[in-house]
Amino acid sequence: MDFPWNEFVILPLLIFLARIADQTVGSLRLIFLARGFKLWAPIMGFFEVTIWLLAAGQIINDLSNWIAIFAYGAGFAVGNYLGMRIDEKLSMGTVVIRLIPKKDTAELAEYLSAHNFGLTSIDASGSKGDPVKILLSIIKRKDLPSFIDAVNQYNPGAFYTIEDIRAVSDGVFRNHTRGPGIFNLRKGK
Repeated sequence: MDFPWNEFVILPLLIFLARIADQTVGSLRLIFLARGFKLWAPIMGFFEVTIWLLAAGQIINDLSNWIAIFAYGAGFAVGNYLGMRIDEKLSMGTVVIRLIPKKDTAELAEYLSAHNFGLTSIDASGSKGDPVKILLSIIKRKDLPSFIDAVNQYNPGAFYTIEDIRAVSDGVFRNHTRGPGIFNLRKGK
């Protein structure tokens, strides 16, 4: 009696790999959609659903193969993780940072301005009525690590929030040279 390699090893492995591919593409599609990449979101959707149909069809053909079902679920989980990791590496889009410093902001503001970060300062009141400054900056996601490093260096322990934004009409942004690449075809242009 031969071991059924196709049913219990090869098929589950192929299903696992297909789910990783379709879920990674699906995660990126949603990210692109949320960030306004009008051209790339539907293209990725086409590949996502095509791969999904192939993987799901194999599962539906034999719902008694628990190894294939497990591979399907595991591929989904790994694909989600990979999609998020790829998004982090691509660092596409723009974010707004709201910063409430712990101490005087003069050095931090000077450093950020010297490094071409746009900055808006607002006088406000803290939770106990004490005066505080709120600093706002809209930056490219790829500049986020250097911005946060500056905050930690010049104002350790500052409270900040970071939020993705879909579009920006104008502002002060660091200059970046753009090389050729598929992601320069942004927002359906």
